[in-house]
Amino acid sequence: MTMRTTRPDGACPWWAALAVAAAVVLAPAPAPAQQDGDAADEPPPVEAESGFQVGEPGEMDAIDEILEGEMEVLGGAAHSYEPGDRRDPFRSLLVRGESPQERGPRPEGIPGLLIDELRLSGIYRTAQGWVAQVQAAANEKGYLIKEGDQLYDGDVVSVTRDEVVFRQIVRDPAALKPFQEVTKRLNP
Repeated sequence: MTMRTTRPDGACPWWAALAVAAAVVLAPAPAPAQQDGDAADEPPPVEAESGFQVGEPGEMDAIDEILEGEMEVLGGAAHSYEPGDRRDPFRSLLVRGESPQERGPRPEGIPGLLIDELRLSGIYRTAQGWVAQVQAAANEKGYLIKEGDQLYDGDVVSVTRDEVVFRQIVRDPAALKPFQEVTKRLNP
């Protein structure tokens, strides 16, 4: 039984034409005839992709330049990305932000307080403005905080007569904003 490689109308199928074209392109070129004498000892010059022939003086400089460019790209020196207030597209959405325990030991005092651990116990008016008294759940110490104070996971946005507004940093790459506002009321 013989297999037909042409269609009934005599045209060659596309895959057969592609195979023939690939064979012609990939076939090795015939070697030139060697002449007797000094040419027999040296191999013929090989042309690289860059167009340089082996043995040209500028070839090594060009190779070094290409390698330096690759090292800059791999090292990140050539390009950088600043996400600003947007989500970083190069961070995985599956990895949650680091927890405060992963960031190391917390400092003492107000800079070591977590917003979620605070309990508002009083708000006072002073000559400098409103001051809130808060207690940390971990050590039951009382602290006085005012607008602009930095906490471990955020800062104090405002203190009014009956509430304190915090800006808490969100370490979630899927979040639209890198922070959330948390309000604690004196008498909820």
